[in-house]
Amino acid sequence: MTTRTLTLSFITTSLLLSTSSFAQEVTLDPIVVSSDFRVKKLSQTSNSITVIGEDKLYDKSSQSFIEVLSATPNVNFAAGASKAKYIQIRGIGERSQFETPMNPSVGLIIDGIDFSHATLGATLFDVKQIEVLRGPQGTTFGANGLAGVISVESNEPTKETQGHLEATAGNYNTKAFGAAVGGTLVEDTLIGRFSIYKNSSDGYMENSYLNRDDTNNIDELTAKAALRWFVSDKHTIDLNYMHVDIDNGYDAFTLDNSWVSHADQPGSDTQKTDAFSLKSTYDFETMQLISKVSYSTSDMTYSYDEDWSYVGEFDDSLWPYMGFDEYKREKRQTDIDVRLVSAEGGRIFHNSTEWTVGFYAKNYDEDMARFHPTDYDAELHFNSTYESQNIALYTQLDTHLNDKLTLVTGLRVEKWDMEYSDSHDVKIDNDEVMVGGKIGLNYQYSDRELLYVTLSRGYKPGGVNAGTTLSQEDKRFETETLWNLDLGMNASYLENTLVSRLNFFYGKRKDMQVKLYQEDEHSFTDYLSNAAKGTYYGVESSLDYYANDALHLFSSIGLLKSEFDDYTPLLDGRAPAQSPEYQYDIGFDYTFAEAWRFKADVEGKGSYYFSNTHDQKSKAYALVNASLEYTNGEFSATLWAKNITDKEYAVRGFYFPNNPGNGYTPELYTQKGTPRTFGLTLGYDF
Repeated sequence: MTTRTLTLSFITTSLLLSTSSFAQEVTLDPIVVSSDFRVKKLSQTSNSITVIGEDKLYDKSSQSFIEVLSATPNVNFAAGASKAKYIQIRGIGERSQFETPMNPSVGLIIDGIDFSHATLGATLFDVKQIEVLRGPQGTTFGANGLAGVISVESNEPTKETQGHLEATAGNYNTKAFGAAVGGTLVEDTLIGRFSIYKNSSDGYMENSYLNRDDTNNIDELTAKAALRWFVSDKHTIDLNYMHVDIDNGYDAFTLDNSWVSHADQPGSDTQKTDAFSLKSTYDFETMQLISKVSYSTSDMTYSYDEDWSYVGEFDDSLWPYMGFDEYKREKRQTDIDVRLVSAEGGRIFHNSTEWTVGFYAKNYDEDMARFHPTDYDAELHFNSTYESQNIALYTQLDTHLNDKLTLVTGLRVEKWDMEYSDSHDVKIDNDEVMVGGKIGLNYQYSDRELLYVTLSRGYKPGGVNAGTTLSQEDKRFETETLWNLDLGMNASYLENTLVSRLNFFYGKRKDMQVKLYQEDEHSFTDYLSNAAKGTYYGVESSLDYYANDALHLFSSIGLLKSEFDDYTPLLDGRAPAQSPEYQYDIGFDYTFAEAWRFKADVEGKGSYYFSNTHDQKSKAYALVNASLEYTNGEFSATLWAKNITDKEYAVRGFYFPNNPGNGYTPELYTQKGTPRTFGLTLGYDF
């Protein structure tokens, strides 16, 4: 494990702009980023990226994957489910899914498998690192990378036999156990690693009507396998398999915004996924041929008590109603990616340019069945089928103009086809060609300082709205495009004890896709529309200072200003939903008495709008976290606590009429974030 830093944004800026008299020759950081076409050190990357390594993850295996991401600059999340489920980067990203098929704004890749449509299956056990790429990734990832991409790498197989055992117990009946083991299976030919992790909790809600405290429970099982076959000195084949079984409850909203539910029909939030990826790497003298194929199938259920009450709770004169809503989805996805990547001896243009050229194909299909029993006039069943196909060609050139200056150019052309049909005899087809890319300059000012500027273009395909009450005009929405400019600096000072990354960004969105709601007396239909234009800009900063062998200070800060430029009179100049103006994570860790380490941080977030259809906002909040770790050889014990002050905060909000007790007056209903949690994690490495 390594460690990392603390300070405020103005300190970060002043340190970065300090004169070189403070600096000495250094060895740059060992953190390696692999989500681009070429593996690079973090200090050599020329975009806004955060790497969450094992030093940040060791005490978080049982926590929500997406909530852990929110400690990075300008990454937010929404729940509206058993736990955090939807990711936003720089204010761009989905907040929910009901009837309408979803084209994700933020990509999620786990061990080479696309989980962008199945984020509930992401867990943290046996994870080596998480790479958070902010801004459009149009060249590398295409249609799923408009706002950014999250890339997760599990621990890889090793030739030496290695393993890890881990057990956690905490409040709310939290229990978790994990085991991972790997090593050589066939000498000089085949190595592997296998892991399994079971995590369960009663959740944080009480249901007074059913006299239960587990109606919003967590019940997760993840199993992973990785094999690496050394076919020859030049040829390697990697196989990854992942099985996910999530069986969570969903009972998170109440009429009085409390921790006590009255629902007589609690819902569920489940996902069963089986997925694999196969990667072949063949080394020629002048290039590498990298071929990948992945396939995943997911069965998902999302359901909830629509009225949040029980029969008889309200007098009949108040016109109470009963409703339950359930969405079942079967998702299948196949991805194929074949690329040629130049080696050291394969540079072109007088040995100045590294190159990549590739082909990508994807097929995604989804069958959805809605079951909606109510005691008012509503459709009981609704079914739809959605299928999309993507074919893309892409290339990137890294041209070294001299020893210090590199020109980076990338281009991706993607053909997208979509077909939709439903039980209302609605059939909609669409196809289009989308173009993304980037152009940038990297300037290696010294061994310890890299300056960069990058202009990139991303895109997110249009689609179809599946609402049964929508007009024909509202059934379609258009493709969104994003032009983004990043200007940044990676630096290391004081013999590498002070490491910083600073990135300024500015973006222009065209035909930005906006989630809206159409309400009736007892329910609402969500759908996507297009705003004419939008703008965002801001700063992302991270700083690590290793004061000595014992003390490490760290900070992670994001500032964001986002607004609609040209949409409706009510929204022009207003920030889109899920766009807090600031986020931060500031803390330290301290090693003492050789075997002990204390770690504490404060994670904060500014206020933001819950929706684009009303002006209700979350409240700003700050969460205090701490852990105390004891290590003795291969054994470790970690006592941890999250949200120590038990701060109440909201992770999803809706504004509509649902309470017969107040005459169905519209109110803000919120889902509460994780309260104070604490526990003990024991680990053993072998």
